[in-house]
Amino acid sequence: MDNFKKLLKKPWKKKGEKTPKKENPRGKRAQKDSKSPSKSPTGRPEATSPGPITVKELLKPSPSFQETPQNGRVRLFIEKLRLCCVTFDWTKEGNHTQTESRGIEVKRQILLELVDFVGKSKQVFSEHVVVEVMKMIRVNLFRDLPPKVHQNMIDPEEEEPIFEAAWPHLQIVYEFFLRFIVSGDLDVRLMRKFITIEFVNNLLELFDSEDPRERDYLKTILHRIYAKFMMLRAFIRKSITTTFYHFIYDTERHNGVAELLEILGSIINGFALPLKEEHRQFFKTALIPMHKVKPLHVFHRQLSYCVTQFVDKDNSLATDAIHGLLKFWPVLNSSKELLFLNELEEVLELTQPEEFEYVHKKLFKRIQMAIGSPHFQIAERALFYWHNEYISSLIADYRKEILPIIFPALRSNSQKHWNQTVSTLTLNVLKIFVDIDSKLVEQCSKLYEADLVREEQKRKRRLARWQLIET
Repeated sequence: MDNFKKLLKKPWKKKGEKTPKKENPRGKRAQKDSKSPSKSPTGRPEATSPGPITVKELLKPSPSFQETPQNGRVRLFIEKLRLCCVTFDWTKEGNHTQTESRGIEVKRQILLELVDFVGKSKQVFSEHVVVEVMKMIRVNLFRDLPPKVHQNMIDPEEEEPIFEAAWPHLQIVYEFFLRFIVSGDLDVRLMRKFITIEFVNNLLELFDSEDPRERDYLKTILHRIYAKFMMLRAFIRKSITTTFYHFIYDTERHNGVAELLEILGSIINGFALPLKEEHRQFFKTALIPMHKVKPLHVFHRQLSYCVTQFVDKDNSLATDAIHGLLKFWPVLNSSKELLFLNELEEVLELTQPEEFEYVHKKLFKRIQMAIGSPHFQIAERALFYWHNEYISSLIADYRKEILPIIFPALRSNSQKHWNQTVSTLTLNVLKIFVDIDSKLVEQCSKLYEADLVREEQKRKRRLARWQLIET
């Protein structure tokens, strides 16, 4: 630090002052080389010096912002930004040289200083400064993602996530960029030169990172960009839609689907009514088909929220949502079927009676199968629909069409389902129908008994035929 203070006291060369000539056999070329570049207060070459910053320059002492006069802080800020453009090879983690290890720690400290400076300083974001800021962000963030460790998408809550080796630096760069982009002193018109379509595309590519911490920062930053830069909104929506199409119909693998859906949830909430055809098409061609992919459990909560947001905005979409769920309904995957039953209840809560009329017959053919499922959780979840007051009222209004469809499953459950809870819930549902319309229940019971007799007669005829064949 003493050497650094002496360096600060070193007098600046006055403008026009000539460098003493030295004898050199190379003549004019030697004289040209003897002119050293001007120095900044830290003793490093000025911004005009060619070539990238090296680790050796990064390790030179650098003053803090507190030690620098007010009129020199912007200049120091730019210099520190340039120092942070030095990058390291994180693939050899644990095998860095001593110089590299020191450089990694020095860069981390400088990045922390930059974050603190951006948070406290006002009106320092001139075009010259913004150029350096965006260069530092591009150099550090826009990179090739490492090879995937997991072959399939994973749920971070169920399996151990993969963490980015460069996170000690990346985290601070993301925090710096977030503070920078939300700053009230930032000129949006100026930033349009830098937050471009290419920049947004590069951000979207990073959403496939396996590190959930990085995706969380990206989610917040992209949402802020969407809010601030109106001219990019249509492009961001289109790019997310394209990402979803690629995911649904090609790879079924993208680590950032949940985060992109979270962003869309906020965007959908701000849509004006009536909905544009573009938004309705996105709902029908992207959100609904997304239910068919295998790793649905990883992002179902966010997807369900987006679907219900759309239905809440425009009730006419309820029929599309219900038909879509029935189309992609899982047959052999019980955990996925539970997700569908949960989402279906949320959609039904927002469905108007006139929309319900179009779908109730097809819908309750599927619910009847769920009620009669040997998997007790599925049967239990379907029977819980009658605990929802609004859905129960819709069923009561259309009981004459619904009860004949579901009565066989209800009767069968009440008599021979292996799970006691399911049997009890089934009896409660039957009691509800008896209280509403006992005559209808009696009719359905007679039809059910007649069907049993016919089935028994069919069974006996079939058995007799087999005996005839065998003899």
